[in-house]
Order: sequence, then structure tokens, then C-alpha cells
Amino acid sequence: MIILFNKPFNVLSQFTDAGQGRATLAPYIPVPGVVAAGRLDRDSEGLLVLTDDGALQARIADPRHKLPKVYWAQVEGVVSAEALERLRRGVVLNDGPTRPAQARVIAEPAALWPREPPIRYRAAIPTSWLELILREGRNRQVRRMTAAVGFPTLRLIRHAVGDWSLEGLAPGEWREVAPGSRSLRSGISPACV
Repeated sequence: MIILFNKPFNVLSQFTDAGQGRATLAPYIPVPGVVAAGRLDRDSEGLLVLTDDGALQARIADPRHKLPKVYWAQVEGVVSAEALERLRRGVVLNDGPTRPAQARVIAEPAALWPREPPIRYRAAIPTSWLELILREGRNRQVRRMTAAVGFPTLRLIRHAVGDWSLEGLAPGEWREVAPGSRSLRSGISPACV
């Protein structure tokens, strides 16, 4: 079983929180036995793939398989050609150099939902949107990469993992898919209503 979920901002990529009181996947996905294949930080939004197949989970999450992950990042400032080139070559972070990324400036995505709470707005500081395609998955990697080239991330959305994307999923919605087939079942969790 494979579930595609549009994880809202401020929700953990796990089903429990050991009494911390933070929002988890539990109220959104009432499907027993599935776990997240990889993770998406609490302050990031977008596609989270869940499965009950351990081998598939490992294949999706393990960077050795080089499954591309597409991110949309709203960053502070107007991104320079030099910064894009640095992202494309790979950036040296405190845990070593990243693999080269595909990076380009994009228009604000048309089907983007408002974030709650909204990002901070500063009239004197413009923002840009980047599309980054990574084939590895370090902790907070996109945020650290954009900061390293001088453009801190304000909002981060994972749009796609491999061939799966967010298309047709509002925040908090999920659908079940089979590899190579159309959607099988979808749901809007009680947490979204």
C-alpha cells in the first residue's frame, strides 16, 4: 500500500508525539500499519509518502537509490545567478558537501494554498521562489543549502518524490496509489473538516 499525503505546516511526520502535544499524522490518516517513507520537517509542507511495505519504504528513503525529490522554496531576497550555480554544483555544509542539485527560479506556484500561519512579510525585502531537485535527503538540507548561498528559506514545500506528486491534494488530504496506476482511494481526514 502506498499513500500520498499533503502534510500541512506544523504537523510531525509520525503518528505519535510521546506526550509533547504537537500535531501528528494520526488524525489525518486513519490507515493502520503505514509509516512515512522518509520524513518532512514539522515546519515544511507537502508530499509525504507512506507505506506498509518495509522494502519500498527503504527504497524511497535511502539516498543510495537517488530517487529525485522536488522542492519549492520561497526564499528571502532576489536569487542571483551565482547562487543558482552554487546550488547546481553542490554546497559545502557542516556535515560535508551536498550532491549537485537541479536549481531554477520559478514563479510562485499557481495552485499554492495559503499557509497557516502565513510567513513573515517585510515590504522592504522581496522574496523569490526556487525549484530544487535533490537526490539525497539530509536533515533540513534545502534550508541549509539556500542559507549557505545567502537566501534563507521562508517556506518549503515538497512537490514530488519520484513519479508521485501533490497534484490534486489539498493540505491534509491523502490518496492511496499503486505503483504505475491511478489513484485507488482517497480521503479527507476529520482533522481537515
